[in-house]
Amino acid sequence: MPPVREVATLKRALGRWDLTAIGVNQVIGSAIFLLPSDVARQVGAWGPLAFMAVGLLSLSIALCFAEVGSRFDRTGGPYLPARTAFGRFVGFEVGWMMWFARVTSQASVANGLVLALAFYWPTLAGGASRAAVLVVLTLAITWINVVGVKQSSWVVNALTIGKLAPLLVFIAVGIWYIEPAHFAVMPPVTREQGAAAAILLIFAFGGYEVTGVLAGEAANPRRDVPFAFVATLIIVSVVMSLASVVATGVLPDVAATRTPLADGAAIFLGAAGALMISVGSVVSMTGNNMGQILNGSRTIFALAENGDLPRWFARVHPTFQTPSNAVLFTAAVAITLALTGSFVALAAVSAIARLVMYLAVCVSTLVLRRRTPTDEMSAAQFTVPLGPVVPVIASVVSLGILAGASTQQLVAGSAALAAGAVLYLIATRLEGLKA
Repeated sequence: MPPVREVATLKRALGRWDLTAIGVNQVIGSAIFLLPSDVARQVGAWGPLAFMAVGLLSLSIALCFAEVGSRFDRTGGPYLPARTAFGRFVGFEVGWMMWFARVTSQASVANGLVLALAFYWPTLAGGASRAAVLVVLTLAITWINVVGVKQSSWVVNALTIGKLAPLLVFIAVGIWYIEPAHFAVMPPVTREQGAAAAILLIFAFGGYEVTGVLAGEAANPRRDVPFAFVATLIIVSVVMSLASVVATGVLPDVAATRTPLADGAAIFLGAAGALMISVGSVVSMTGNNMGQILNGSRTIFALAENGDLPRWFARVHPTFQTPSNAVLFTAAVAITLALTGSFVALAAVSAIARLVMYLAVCVSTLVLRRRTPTDEMSAAQFTVPLGPVVPVIASVVSLGILAGASTQQLVAGSAALAAGAVLYLIATRLEGLKA
């Protein structure tokens, strides 16, 4: 009798700090290097306090992610609690929108990285040179993602350290050059200005939702995923708030510059400081791009693993124990969007995608508290304190995204949801025919 061949499964190789690094990497992208000026144009010297306030509001959402994440030990992130709480269709839409947001973001960040490099090598701004860099970059991170989650984690860890290092230098040195007079006059802020700054910052603090997607590759997911959610929000809130304090306190008019951190570093560290920040932004975008394919591929893998997409997407590489087909498909779509520029039109979907993900998790936090544990969902290892208060606050914050969405974003998001519904109907119809 021939030996039974074991079916390949995902390798559980990630610890709590690996998950935290992945979360930090996704939140701190290119925005922090520009955001202090954008916020200051709305609320002036209130900017640093706005960073802190939105960081706390974002933490309320992250706590909901932490609680529902402590119930599952499989790959999927927001998709799993949404599916368990509201059914297969809602779960599919949440997973579909999450993948859609990741793949369009990957294409966008890849283009931003090439544009940053083109500042020093102008030939990369267009033509064959631009296309070559986009392809080589995507192929490199695709290969790393295929050969192993631990290797992917090592790269993400290194790039996360690489992006945090210049920010920490900027903060540690720049804090001694702050001019208190820049905070002496706090301008009046209208409700519209405050709302605009808040919406801007809610988007800037986004990305931590990917932390739970990798639960199926975590060594102790029910314990480590909640830790990573909370640690991620604390780390990014402190770093981003202090960076805003330094930029506002050092620059004569932070709202007047387009590159606040580079310009601020030039004041107290000279040209070398500005270069340090520029290199840091390139490293930051590279890390963010690496994380997009890492998490986007796991989302589509989870949909297929649960029967909501063809099983081809759920194939696990027999040697590397990674979702290789999902990685290759995600990379192929991202590079197509990057080369054609289609991501620009699709980027508007991100607002509704984030609303769908956040609201589904916040409400499912309350729904799953009333559910009896099953084989797929355990009792919560972590429970948000204060009963329903935090999930309700988090739901209101999530709905704030809808309030700040433009007509273009609402139309694009609705179209993406409709496309997801069609894809779901096709998948279920094919499933029915096979049965």
